Parts: sequence; C-alpha cells; structure tokens
Amino acid sequence: MLQTMIGTNSPLERLRQRRGVFVRGSSNRARSGVGLSAGDERLLQRILSQPMDFIDSKEFYEPDAEFRIYDDAPVIQKPDVAWYRPLMDDLAPSRQPNTKNAGTVLLTGEQERVLFLQYNYARFRVAQLQPQIGPGGRPTDEQAQELLRWYRTAVTYREQIAETNLALVLAMAKRTRMSEVDFADLVSEGNMALLRSVDKFDCSRGFKFSTYACRAILKAFSRQGMKLSKYRQRFPTDFDPALEKSNHLENVRRTHEEECAEEVKHIVLNNDAELTQVEQTVIHHRFGLGAKKETEPLTLEQVGQIIGVTKERVRQIQNKALEKIRVYLEENAIGSPEPSEDAPQPVTQN
Repeated sequence: MLQTMIGTNSPLERLRQRRGVFVRGSSNRARSGVGLSAGDERLLQRILSQPMDFIDSKEFYEPDAEFRIYDDAPVIQKPDVAWYRPLMDDLAPSRQPNTKNAGTVLLTGEQERVLFLQYNYARFRVAQLQPQIGPGGRPTDEQAQELLRWYRTAVTYREQIAETNLALVLAMAKRTRMSEVDFADLVSEGNMALLRSVDKFDCSRGFKFSTYACRAILKAFSRQGMKLSKYRQRFPTDFDPALEKSNHLENVRRTHEEECAEEVKHIVLNNDAELTQVEQTVIHHRFGLGAKKETEPLTLEQVGQIIGVTKERVRQIQNKALEKIRVYLEENAIGSPEPSEDAPQPVTQN
C-alpha cells in the first residue's frame, strides 16, 4: 500500500535510486527489487559503475560461441591450494617448502587457452550487457540475473587460473635477491601482479601464461624495491628498537641512586655519623670524597700505607664506619616516626 503511494519522481524514490540499483519488472513487487538480495544489489551497482575490460577474440562472435567455449570444451581440473595457506604462516626465506610436489596442476598450452577463452568470454558478455543498461540504469529481472551470472562466472575462472599459477609467485620470490624487502611483502606484491597478468594475458598469441606472468611478477618486485629505496632516501634514519622501549624505570632508578649517594656524601663531609678521625680518613680515601672536589679512590693497601696499618685493619675500620653511617641513615635520614605529644608517656617507677 505504501509503495503505490510513492511517486516515481518523489524524493524518497530519488534517494533509493542514488543508493542502489533497482530491477525493473512487470509488477510493483519486482520493481522494488524484492527478487534480489541486498548483496546482489550492491554487486550490480559495482558492476555497472565502470566498464568491463576483456581480451577480445573472433571466436566470441560466432553463432554457437557459448556452446563451443563451455559445453564442448574439456573439463579442466581445479588445483588444490591447501598447501599455500600454511606457507603464509611462516614466510622466512630459509624455510620455504619445496613447491615442486605441491598440489598444483600443470596445464598444457591448449588447456590454458580453454580457460582464458572461458574467462574472457564471460567478461565479454558482461561488457555487452552494460551498454544496454547504462550507468545508473535500472535493469530488468532477466538483465540483472544474466549480468550477475556472467560476472560470477568470470570471477570463478579468474580464481582458478590464479590458483593454478600460485607456485610462480613463490618461485620468482625465491630467485629475487632483495634483502631489504620483507618476504611477506614480496609474496603479496607477486600475488597482485599475478592477478593483473590474468586480466591482461592474450592467449591468441600462442605463448604460455607462465612466460608472461613471470616477467610481470619480476617487474612488480623491481618496482617494490625501487619504492622502498626512494622511501629510505627520503627517511634515511634506520629503525632503532631501543627507541620504542621506554627508559622511565631506568631514569627513576638512576635518579634515586644519585640522590642516595649525595645524601651519604653529605653525612660523611659533615660527620653527622660522628666518625673518628681515622674512620673519616679511611672513608675519604676509599671512596674519593673530599671537601672541595672528588679524588680517585684508593685501594685498601694504599690507604693502609697512609695511616700506617695493614689492609685488613683498613677493611675493619671501613666496615665500622659504614655501619655508623647506615645506623644514622636509618634513624635520621629515613625518618623514624617521632612520638607525638598526645602519645602516652612511659611510666617510670621510683
């Protein structure tokens, strides 16, 4: 009821036309696009947004072209690409598996010709339907189903050709000596070059697809290396992992140690720990402390020669002086809690 009340040139109808492709039909229900899912409508919109490219052939224009290219052609086995996915989990060049015995399918020249004719004929049929509908047009039910069928057929054959030749990418990546490019990026660039080669290859010239694709993959690797080289020339600083790690804890620890050392030096120079003259002399010489400037620390034997005792006696004097300093730090510098005025005083007995 609501659909019949909306005019063909209403604002709501124009908004629908901008947002998606609607299929024309003999009834209002077909006109509203009920026969297609939302995904199909989006796919139709993408197909009609740009013209379909294909490699032309004189066989496409013969009367029984579709029958001879598909029904009368031999069935070509699809490859097993299960070996390729685990490889992507470990892309280290030194651990590349041997792809000679992988689940690939080696095609003859005639089999490649059959696949490429099937792929390009499907694109040819899509390209024929596009002008009939026009950009932003409203295809009929038959046109929409035909367009989707041929487009999905083209995608299926494109994937089959690419999967059959996946080993070419790994073979070319193994031959390439580009240590500055990550192997995963190299394989990814090679896969994209392989798909572009499938779209541009002309089987009527009589060459094998591998001859054309290998050269295209190597060119893609070269472009990737040049792009990375230009990037490094523009940003010459190498990546330093140390810059990515925070040194906050090290700075805090170093600052704390410096403050503690200054505190101990202050105690020694002011003799807050009530060291004897001999103990002060030992500490000053052993740790290079002076009233005006620091000096080089002396060994136990050198200090013993200054004060006229053995080095073992110097060690004892040093340990006793350090113990006094430690006690003073615990009682004063660290700050033991002082008894408050309100705290109960100890009871003394007469």
